[in-house]
Amino acid sequence: MTFEEARAQFPVLERFAYLNAGSTGPLPRAATDAARARLERDLVEGRSGSAYIEELMDMRESVRGGIAAVLGTSADLVALNDSTTRGCQTVVAGLGLGPDDEIVTTADEHFGLTGQLQASGARVVVVGADEDALLAAVTPRTRLIAVSHVLWTTGRRLDLDRLRQPDGPLLLVDGAQSAGAISVDLSGADFYADFYTVSAQKWLCGPDPSGALFVRDPGRLGVALPTMFSQQSHEADGTFVPKDGARRFDSGWIGAPALAGLQAALDVHPEWRYEAAAEAAGRCRELLAALGDVVTPAGHSTLVSFHPPGDPTALVAALAEQGVLVRELPGRGLVRVSCGWWTSEDDLRRLADGITAA
Repeated sequence: MTFEEARAQFPVLERFAYLNAGSTGPLPRAATDAARARLERDLVEGRSGSAYIEELMDMRESVRGGIAAVLGTSADLVALNDSTTRGCQTVVAGLGLGPDDEIVTTADEHFGLTGQLQASGARVVVVGADEDALLAAVTPRTRLIAVSHVLWTTGRRLDLDRLRQPDGPLLLVDGAQSAGAISVDLSGADFYADFYTVSAQKWLCGPDPSGALFVRDPGRLGVALPTMFSQQSHEADGTFVPKDGARRFDSGWIGAPALAGLQAALDVHPEWRYEAAAEAAGRCRELLAALGDVVTPAGHSTLVSFHPPGDPTALVAALAEQGVLVRELPGRGLVRVSCGWWTSEDDLRRLADGITAA
């Protein structure tokens, strides 16, 4: 598949320089076609019967396998849910943390993670987004290090291998800005995370809400938020036997249209996606370096964040009027550009020209 053929799968790119997949990725035509077809099927044939349920269960397993492939792991270690936030909730609740426990995190995390940490009852220790600072904050009371693989603010990539020490605390990774954007391989000890969340509506270009959670050792995490999909059998009083593997952490029902759309979206990405996205981000950084203060380290991710010379809010609005879609990060004075494998030279030129004209 050529770049032009792959890019043509996204109708929105015909009008816009879509540089905001860090919030929500562009929808491929195949995903909307699949979701629409499923809705039409349900409209005509209804949503009932054993055959209908079995078909949905098969769709869930197909999606589970597709996300497992993105993460370089087994489908048995992947739970389906609706967001990274849900994945963080599942982990924090399942660990049963209390006031005698500590969690170490950074000052650059999204509320989807930090909100769950603060609600845990544990003491939350916040440090700078630096591996040395994180490790220095670990004490005998530390049960969990919770960080993003790629920070949603600066686009910096943290070194997970350094953070997961053999005898150290568990590592929860917010993968919202990494899964589908950069190569992730959770199959071996060289890339060690105990828990890794996925936001499928971002870089995987799926419908929303959609997400997943990787759990390296499912038996080590309690099922604190059970759903009908968590149990393989249950009694009238609610006692239950959890399913094997990470399926016990599935967060609940996902509608057939969303499953169909995500199935289709997972299939549109070319083999060269990570190389192309990295190349686009590098080119973006090169162009922006002459126009503002770029804070994203070179080669770290597909995000490029910068301090513009003027007001960030006004700049983002002006760019939108010109068909260039980026995001302001409120309270930080930053504008964030998200470069996918679908990002073209023309997209980046439109961005640079729009900044110059603003």
